[in-house]
Amino acid sequence: MENFLWIFISAMVINNFTLSYFLGLCPFFGVSSKIETAFRMGMANIFVLVITAVCGWTLNTFILPYAPYLRLISFIIVIASTVQFVEIVIKKLSPALFKALGIFLPLITTNCAILGLALFATNKGYGLLEGIVYALGAGAGLTLALVIMAGIREETRLMDIPEVIKGTAFNMIVAGILSMAFMGFAGLFSTS
Repeated sequence: MENFLWIFISAMVINNFTLSYFLGLCPFFGVSSKIETAFRMGMANIFVLVITAVCGWTLNTFILPYAPYLRLISFIIVIASTVQFVEIVIKKLSPALFKALGIFLPLITTNCAILGLALFATNKGYGLLEGIVYALGAGAGLTLALVIMAGIREETRLMDIPEVIKGTAFNMIVAGILSMAFMGFAGLFSTS
C-alpha cells in the first residue's frame, strides 16, 4: 500500500507531468482561464489517463511482447479512441461543458501527457494496479496545475498588470514560478 501512495504522490506533485516534465502544456495554457472549466478538463484528462493506463498495460502484457515495433502506434490508437469516446459522452451529458472546452477537448488526443503516461508506465514496469494509481496521480497533478493556473489567471484579471507582460508573457512567467515551486517538493520525500 505504501508503494501505491508513493506512486500517486510522486506522479501528482514531485514528478508533475505539466510542471516538472512540461507535458500537457496545450490545455494548461488554453483551458486554464476559468477554474470550473480547468477542473472539468482535468477530470476528462483523468478519465482518459486511467483508460490509457489499463489499455496500455493490456497491450504491453498480451500483444506487444510479440510485436514491440507496434508499441507507439498502438498507444496512439488507444488514446485517440478513448478521447473520441469522452468527447461523445461529454457532448451528450453536458453540452455547455462541450462548448466551453471547445477545440481543447479533441486536443486531448494530441496531449503529450497522455502518451507520456503510457510510455512512462510501461518503461517503469508498472503492473495493472500500479499503472492505474500512476494514471490517477498524473491526472490529479494535471488537474491541480490547471486549477492553480486558472485561479491565478482569474485573480489577475482584476489587477493592474503592465501591458508589456499582459497575456501570454504573464502566463509564461506564472508557469515558470509554479514549476520552480513544484520542484521544491522533490526534497520532501525520500526515495528509499
